[in-house]
Amino acid sequence: MAMVIRLDGVNAQELAEYLNSVRITGKIATTREVNVKHIHCFIDGEVNHEFGVEWTRDWTYDDVFDLMHHRVGTSSDHEHLEGQDTISAELCVAALDRFAERLAEAVAKQQRVLFATGHPAGLLPVHAALAEAAGRAGARLVEVPEGNKFLEGDIRQINKVLMWHQHGSLMHTHLPMPMQLSLERLAAEGEPAPDLVVADHGWAGFAATSGIDSIGFADCNDPALFVSEAQGQLQVAVPLDDNVCPGLYAPMVEYILEQAGLNA
Repeated sequence: MAMVIRLDGVNAQELAEYLNSVRITGKIATTREVNVKHIHCFIDGEVNHEFGVEWTRDWTYDDVFDLMHHRVGTSSDHEHLEGQDTISAELCVAALDRFAERLAEAVAKQQRVLFATGHPAGLLPVHAALAEAAGRAGARLVEVPEGNKFLEGDIRQINKVLMWHQHGSLMHTHLPMPMQLSLERLAAEGEPAPDLVVADHGWAGFAATSGIDSIGFADCNDPALFVSEAQGQLQVAVPLDDNVCPGLYAPMVEYILEQAGLNA
C-alpha cells in the first residue's frame, strides 16, 4: 500500500516534489503511445475522446501535440511514439493556483457550484472534499434530482458529486451526455444553470461548451479539455494523472483549500 504523506502548510515546491514522487505528475503511468493515440482520436471526433468540446477553430494533430507539451508537459519530441511520457509538476501546481482562485471567488460570491466526476475510483474523494469545504464556507452546492436515466443506468449524486451509476457500480466515463442530462433536469425543475462547474472528462467539457464557468482536472491522454481551455471555454484544466489511488491526492486537496482560503 502506498504511503500518503500529509504536508501541512505545503508550499508549491514541496507539492511539486510530492506529486512527482507518487507519479501524479512526472513519470506518470500513462504510456506515450496512449497519449499519441488519443490525440488522433480527438482529431477524428471520436465520442469517447471529444468530451463534448466544440471546436471554435480548426485543430490539426500537430496543433494539439504542441498544445499538450506546453500545457501538460508531455514530450516535445514528435519521433517519441512509445514508452515513458511525463506531466509537468510545475504546470500542474500553476493550474492548481488558478483553480483555487476561481473556487475562492465562487465561495466569496456565494455562487451555485456543481461538482461531478467521470473518474469515481480516483477523483470522487477529491471532488467530495472540495465540495464539503466550499459548501461550509458559503458556496451554494447545486443538487440535481437523482435517477435521471442513462444507458441502462442512472445519474446519482453522492457527497454532492454527480456520477453515472450502472448495475450497482459507479462508472468511469468520458461521455458528455450525463452532464447534458443533468443540466436539462435542472432546467426542467425551474433551476438556473450553475455559476461554476468543478468536474473532469465529459462532465467538464460539456459544461464549458455550454458557456458555464468550469474548472477541472485532466490527464495527459485527455487533450479535449486542454483544447477547451485554449479556446477560452474551460477556465482551468489541471494536468495530472487522474486515476492514482485516491488517498494520494490528499496533499493536493490540502493545497487547493489552503490557496482558496477554505482550510479552516
